Amino acid sequence: MRTRPLKVALLGCGVVGSEVARLMTTHADDLAARIGAPVELAGVAVRRPSRVREGIDPALITTDATALVKRGDIDVVVEVIGGIEPARTLITTAFEHGASVVSANKALLAEDGAALHAAAEKHGRDLYYEAAVAGAIPLVRPLRESLAGDKVNRVLGIVNGTTNFILDRMDTSGAGYSEALDEATALGYAEADPTADVEGFDAAAKAAILAGIAFHTRVRIGDVHREGITEVTAADMASARRMGCTVKLLAICERAADGNSVTARVHPAMIPLSHPLASVREAYNAVFVEAEAAGQLMFYGPGAGGSPTASAVLGDLVAVCRNKLGETTGPGESAYTRLPVSPMGDVVTRYHISLDVADRPGVLAQVATVFAEQGVSIDTVRQQGRSASGVDAAAAAQDGGEASLVVVTHRAPDAALSATVEALRKLDTVRGVASIMRVEGE
Repeated sequence: MRTRPLKVALLGCGVVGSEVARLMTTHADDLAARIGAPVELAGVAVRRPSRVREGIDPALITTDATALVKRGDIDVVVEVIGGIEPARTLITTAFEHGASVVSANKALLAEDGAALHAAAEKHGRDLYYEAAVAGAIPLVRPLRESLAGDKVNRVLGIVNGTTNFILDRMDTSGAGYSEALDEATALGYAEADPTADVEGFDAAAKAAILAGIAFHTRVRIGDVHREGITEVTAADMASARRMGCTVKLLAICERAADGNSVTARVHPAMIPLSHPLASVREAYNAVFVEAEAAGQLMFYGPGAGGSPTASAVLGDLVAVCRNKLGETTGPGESAYTRLPVSPMGDVVTRYHISLDVADRPGVLAQVATVFAEQGVSIDTVRQQGRSASGVDAAAAAQDGGEASLVVVTHRAPDAALSATVEALRKLDTVRGVASIMRVEGE
């Protein structure tokens, strides 16, 4: 074993960074044995140096992250500060000064991954980022290495623990969205500002990374169709249960049937209870991969949190350090297919549409005509009368009351389904479109 240690600079010492530092200390002997050389924490860049950080030598703390990555004796930089800047500049500076990089920064990789890979290649350095997607679940490396000889056609997954917890609570307890969000916040699953999670930004960044790796093409977060869960209601959950389904926020990356394009999208969807993803509960993540030769594979585990994410960081650290000792680098960007990313309108999917309609003869025929005019075939229809109340009572009485009409379609282009919904809104017999949700996983 080499006696000179490999020096590691840690950028960020929050929940994940502090756990990385702790594991590097407590597992020092095992890491040295697995790598073939000891690893040494050479510096920790933070914004608030006065904070007490147990187990970390105060002499290692610095607020000058730039000076730390420029030292020249740093072998690996671990970046867990997140965001676009200063992370992007610090990573490229690290490459320029001889260090490889391990990152958990999904937002930066989804936005500017191609440029970061190019900088790593230019300077002969590694860029590893297993922790950027699905926490402790080994996913990036299997897609990038284990399935490198196969053709991946679809990646379907739950990649955000906060939203999965909220939807799971809504499904199992009958709680509304606000109630479930409050519980997630109280338990520490949701941030004080949950926007990135509940509006789908976090999942969209991960979808962009997964699509790029799976299909060997460049996909940025702006290419990903995104919808959050804030409009999902208890009524949607009840309707899903009646169909033998549940609701999940899914990241779906697909290769087109002709192989000439890809799509990437994030949105809530109903999936059958028989699908493996339907049983993913609480804040867990799971990703379903469909490959031509390997068939269907499922990766499951904790998708967030200090320890799970730090586990993924340490796995990358071991791989990068081994490469450093062997004077080689691991796989870089693979974007040779140069496949275009098709718009959401080209996606072929199914819809579950709930309508508030006038309860009178001929309404169903009118609704069916709209679907037919847009070329969308109806699979099932469920109609239920209900009493009117409030300001609509007089109109409801004139029309014979109100009814709820639930339509589930066959597969059709998303653009046709969207056009159908817009046409339905214009019918005088349709009081409102109560909810729209896609049906997946069949």
